[in-house]
Amino acid sequence: MNDDIASTFRFPAVGRKKVTAAFDGGRLTSDGGVLLLAQAERTMGICHRLAACIADWRDPARVVHRLDDILRARVFAIACGYEDADDLDALRDDPGFRLALGKLPGSGVGLASQPTMSRWENAPTSRELARMMAAMIDIYCASYPAPPAAVTLDIDDTCDVVHGYQQLSFWNGHHGERCFLPIHV
Repeated sequence: MNDDIASTFRFPAVGRKKVTAAFDGGRLTSDGGVLLLAQAERTMGICHRLAACIADWRDPARVVHRLDDILRARVFAIACGYEDADDLDALRDDPGFRLALGKLPGSGVGLASQPTMSRWENAPTSRELARMMAAMIDIYCASYPAPPAAVTLDIDDTCDVVHGYQQLSFWNGHHGERCFLPIHV
């Protein structure tokens, strides 16, 4: 057996339970990479800082999912290729995602559902979005020993083809079809 395949990775404990990734056993989740992503996010504190920019209007006595955990679950889902909030219904009990959010598989309530996620995706005001943007710039600049004097942004679009006349889709002559055209920076 190749030594690279036999190596293991240790992650922070969840509920005093040891979490180790090994490559010699059965499949626990098809999204094991989310644990690496969670460790990087936890180190940088990105979701906690972004959640602090959004007002949480919920009654604290009735809160099941913290705002930073809702945001963290959405970020992890998108990073793992689950762009639609609908996917969160299936992922809410996925062992990899549960561990990434500090919950043990099979214990307690699942992660935030699609309706909860959709409410929070549309909740931030323009001012809150501006605060989130400033926080992301601060996080980026803090990743350097000294903030960079200049930053070059690469801006690209992606043709996301739609079928029919979905809201906010438009005809794009260059691509020759109706599509959403999200911009990536």
